[in-house]
Amino acid sequence: MVMADVKTISHQAKIASRELASASIKLKAGTLNKMAVAIRENVTFLQAENKKDVDRAVEKGLSGVMIDRLKLTDRVIESMAVALDEIADLPDPVGKISDMTRRPNGLLVGRMRIPLGVIGMIYESRPNVTSDAAGLCIKSGNAVILRGGSEAFNSNMAIAKILRQAIEDSGINPNAMSIIPVTDRSAVMEMLTLEDDIDLIIPRGGEDLIRTVVGNSRIPVLKHYKGVCHIFVDQDADLDKAYKICLNAKVQKSSVCNAMETLLVDERVADKFLPEMARQFKEQGVEVRGCERTASLIPGIKNATEQDWYEEYLDLILAVKVVDNIKEAIDHIEKYGSNHTEAIITENYSRAMEFLKQVDSSTVLVNASTRFSDGGEFGLGAEVGISTSKIHAYGPMGIEHLTIEKFICLGDGQIRQ
Repeated sequence: MVMADVKTISHQAKIASRELASASIKLKAGTLNKMAVAIRENVTFLQAENKKDVDRAVEKGLSGVMIDRLKLTDRVIESMAVALDEIADLPDPVGKISDMTRRPNGLLVGRMRIPLGVIGMIYESRPNVTSDAAGLCIKSGNAVILRGGSEAFNSNMAIAKILRQAIEDSGINPNAMSIIPVTDRSAVMEMLTLEDDIDLIIPRGGEDLIRTVVGNSRIPVLKHYKGVCHIFVDQDADLDKAYKICLNAKVQKSSVCNAMETLLVDERVADKFLPEMARQFKEQGVEVRGCERTASLIPGIKNATEQDWYEEYLDLILAVKVVDNIKEAIDHIEKYGSNHTEAIITENYSRAMEFLKQVDSSTVLVNASTRFSDGGEFGLGAEVGISTSKIHAYGPMGIEHLTIEKFICLGDGQIRQ
């Protein structure tokens, strides 16, 4: 029954995607606004369903980080509604024509943006992904099939119920947004085989989930295994900026993929920078694990192991390494990084440009926190995911990245000789 249900949902989504692809800009924007209103009008219902998930998570002994991701607070719910309104106001990429050129035979050749079709979202923990994904897919003309984690089952089902009703009330086929209503793992395995109906799979969650999806999918997968994000404090850094940026990158929200996990410090400023930085981290409850040179400057810290350089802690734990120069910092990022987000703190223009050009990650910043690596912060509206694979999108993905370009040709009777 699970396999039959998933096949039916996928086929219905494919039909809905064809209808949605030609929906007007006005209709899609109005639908998103109605979805935002529906979220705001159902806070009590959403939080009652969310409480079931949170209570069960507490009973099962899930970590505080996991429970924090799960909660639908007033602030989280309002941010969901705000994101839907913001997506509604974004320029609509569908139908946009570019690169129109006239060939010698008079044929006009250009490109037009079109939706991908049906997006399959497989995700864990954060129920707000249900709303964000639905909004981005509706705006970009794609149908979406959602499969959230079992820990947020009641929350996801509640959000989906509210949003599907708003979509239907707007005159759009409600199958443009579907949710798989079971927690059985076989539903995911079946979903990954339906390449005739689903055009792209986007997994969001832990590394194990994403590797399982990649290893079993017949459908193209947007990969984002983990976020091992680095900040390099250069010899010409403004240390006051560095203290503020590094603290924010680690502490502002440690449980997310764009939090700093490894701090690299040029040896020329390490003795000035690290003792004070360590004091500030300690005040915020951060456990520092460092290399030998770091340990000599910050007594009492744990020694970092080889595994620490690969680790995505998602917690108040930080690996710190003193490096000889920018070259060693870049080499370290190349070896241990995950192509997610890296930053340099420096007042030296040449080294800032060297870092930007040579660090091969999807987001690279100068004198700013890694926490900015986010679709909303980049003006994309809510993001549907972060790609760390070099496909048609690299980094945070917004509505334009849920479309592709096809060639269009306008002729006047031309034939090929």
